[in-house]
Amino acid sequence: MDITHILIWILFLPTIAALIMFFLPGGETKLMRWFAFAASLIPFVLTLVLWANFDPNATGFQFEKSYPWYEALNSSLHLGVDGISLSMVLLTTLLTPLAILASFSVTDRVKPYMMLFLFLETGMLGVFMSLDLLIFFVFWEIGLVPMYFLINQWGSANRNYASLKFMIYTMGGSLGLLLAVQMLGVLFGTYDLVELYARWNSLDSGALLGMPVATVKTIAFWAFTIAFAVKVPLWPFHTWLPDAHTEAPTAGSMILAGVLLKLGAYGFIRLVLPFYPAEAKYFAGALAFLAVAAIVFGAFGSFGQTDFKRLVAYSSVNHMGFVVLGIAAAAAAAGTADAHIAMNGAVLQMFNHGLSAAGMFFLVGVIYERTHTRNLDDFGGLFPLVPVYGGILIFMSMASLGLPGLNGFVSEFMIVRGAYPVLTVYTALSMLGLLFTGAYILKGIMKVLHGPMNDHWAHGEHKLTEINTREILVALPLMALILVIGVWPAWILEVINKAVVALF
Repeated sequence: MDITHILIWILFLPTIAALIMFFLPGGETKLMRWFAFAASLIPFVLTLVLWANFDPNATGFQFEKSYPWYEALNSSLHLGVDGISLSMVLLTTLLTPLAILASFSVTDRVKPYMMLFLFLETGMLGVFMSLDLLIFFVFWEIGLVPMYFLINQWGSANRNYASLKFMIYTMGGSLGLLLAVQMLGVLFGTYDLVELYARWNSLDSGALLGMPVATVKTIAFWAFTIAFAVKVPLWPFHTWLPDAHTEAPTAGSMILAGVLLKLGAYGFIRLVLPFYPAEAKYFAGALAFLAVAAIVFGAFGSFGQTDFKRLVAYSSVNHMGFVVLGIAAAAAAAGTADAHIAMNGAVLQMFNHGLSAAGMFFLVGVIYERTHTRNLDDFGGLFPLVPVYGGILIFMSMASLGLPGLNGFVSEFMIVRGAYPVLTVYTALSMLGLLFTGAYILKGIMKVLHGPMNDHWAHGEHKLTEINTREILVALPLMALILVIGVWPAWILEVINKAVVALF
């Protein structure tokens, strides 16, 4: 295969596979599962090829290709990756096969379920690869639809409410983004990101649309920021997240936490900071305030939960708050070493949170499938019954907690180290969230694994069974990467850092 077209193959292979699946016989459940799994492995293998051929020392985007799409609007399917988007592509293509493998226990309407997952992969990859604003927006919205149906059709009791709320919040947040994208396209007659970076930033005086340029830029800045803040989700836009997570099927939660939340943070890094450096610097304090609120309230909210899945869901608000804190620090101190450290930490935290959050949601799903309850008070003392599961749960929890030697520590340390000299008060306040991160993680482990054993699960037809081989195979790659990044983060930071230094 010609390496120059590798991005379009990675992007559209899942969709092609989903369309092939449409013609496979519907009753063959086993065939559906293995076909979807095998098909989702191909983009992952191609991403490894991409990673091997990627030159971290080259500046700008690599593997760039442009395909004509909507010529009347001067919009083309322009694809390319740099170190930041490459790490996100790797995360997406790694988590999708694992989520599909985790879905082998789904028995209801397997064919549409697997097809939606493959469509979802294309939607997410498109956001990370597109170098055209209109295409970016198209993929941004495409990713919503499969997720909506996955929650709505395969979710738990309250799924209609949760899926509608997810849809309304994300689409509502994106309306301003759509208008701002249209404005840029009409102004410059192109949607090409690389061109727009230069031309939009060279506009600094005069009038636009009957207003001073600075005013227009500030309005557009907030239109972009709110759309991405809803997706991250930042406090106070976060309330859709716990509902969507709690009702989504296990694999849906894995992808939602692992990749979909990263689209918001990626939007900040790819669009907000490069397009609005002055506005981002001016409003960095406001952004840091929202980030710290997400860190602290996310941790408090998580600590207050009795539903295991909601506890993990609120922890995502807390962890993504750190990403935005790093981004705010990079905006406030652009061009300094502190900004580079904070931004490196933010991108790495996106990757790390994708691994640990997907792992945590998967483990909640494993125990839910066996007990049909997520209420923490119904568990207790289960370690002797399921020692392997217990060990994996503690490992994932410690990664989420930020234990030194595991991946979460590296990225959170870098964010705090980079943000502290720039946003000292905010960073100090965020440590309160870090303290409660320890509290809610330990609460979760204590309620499930420790204390007096709940005899209900010890015998009879509802005897708790150990995690099986297929489920261990879902957790193993995540655990391996968590450990490798914790001990030796240089392999991925090298790729991220060159792009960060070139951009910020």
